[in-house]
Amino acid sequence: MKLRKILTIRDEVTVEGGKLVEPVAETAVVLAVIENPWHGQGFVADLQPIIDEVAPQLGKLLADRVVAALGRPVEAYGKAAIVGLDGEIEHASALIHTLQFGDFFRTAANATTLLPAVEKRSPAGQVFDIPLKHVTDATIRSHHQSVEARVPDAPRADEIIVGLAAAGQGRPHARLQAFAPGR
Repeated sequence: MKLRKILTIRDEVTVEGGKLVEPVAETAVVLAVIENPWHGQGFVADLQPIIDEVAPQLGKLLADRVVAALGRPVEAYGKAAIVGLDGEIEHASALIHTLQFGDFFRTAANATTLLPAVEKRSPAGQVFDIPLKHVTDATIRSHHQSVEARVPDAPRADEIIVGLAAAGQGRPHARLQAFAPGR
């Protein structure tokens, strides 16, 4: 894995809708910018050897950092990958849609639900929204949220941004009713 940079974003919301948020709503995102390991190879039929090598390294690196950046127990989480213009969306997906990547975050967050994801291809500086869901019950609506992230100089055409996002709570002042069939 050729890592160019890591960006950590931590957000604290103290007021929402004109009302104090108590406790403060906190989110953290950690993004790694790496060289696309398939860049310049043309169509690669078997992505698995690189997945086996790179995904666990990224999963461990990012899970530890995002949990530390949040600084409190993770209640909602998500993942993301953006491939540069010379790559395939499958390159981004390959690194995050494997247990070799996601299980590090599930373990660090004491999570049992599927890790929601976003992946796409874009030029450098593209804003993307990382979806978050509750770590043990995906039907808890208060934790359905997203966090915005952007790396101004990435991904370059031959790079991939891979990231994890965590929240210590649901949306500030969430007022939706619990999930019920038919609603």
